[in-house]
Amino acid sequence: MPSARPRRPPTGASTVRRVRQAPNIAIAALWADLLREAGIAASVQRQFLGSVAGEIPPDQCLPEIWVTHDHQLGDARALLDQLLSLPQRRWRCACGELVEGGFESCWNCGRAMP
Repeated sequence: MPSARPRRPPTGASTVRRVRQAPNIAIAALWADLLREAGIAASVQRQFLGSVAGEIPPDQCLPEIWVTHDHQLGDARALLDQLLSLPQRRWRCACGELVEGGFESCWNCGRAMP
C-alpha cells in the first residue's frame, strides 16, 4: 500500500496560493482582472459554489482569488488592499440628496456630480 504523505512541488515550481475571498462572483472577476492587468497571474476559484450554500456553510461558498505564482502573492495582496482602502466619495446634490460611493450622478434627480 502506498504511503499517504503529501506530494511536494518540484524545486523551482510555482505553488498556487489563495489571496482572499470575494463577497460575490462579480467582485471576484473584477479583482482577478485587475491583478491580471497588473501582470499577476490570477484566477477565480469556487465561482459556482453559491448554488450549494446551505448544503455546506455559506462562508465556504464564496468565490476566491488565487495567484498562480507564489512569489506574486505579496504584490497581489498589496494591490487588493490598496483598492479596498480607496476613500469613497460623498457629495450632496443640489436637490438635497446625499450621494455616497462611486456614483457620479444623483440617484434621486439624475444630476451629474459637481
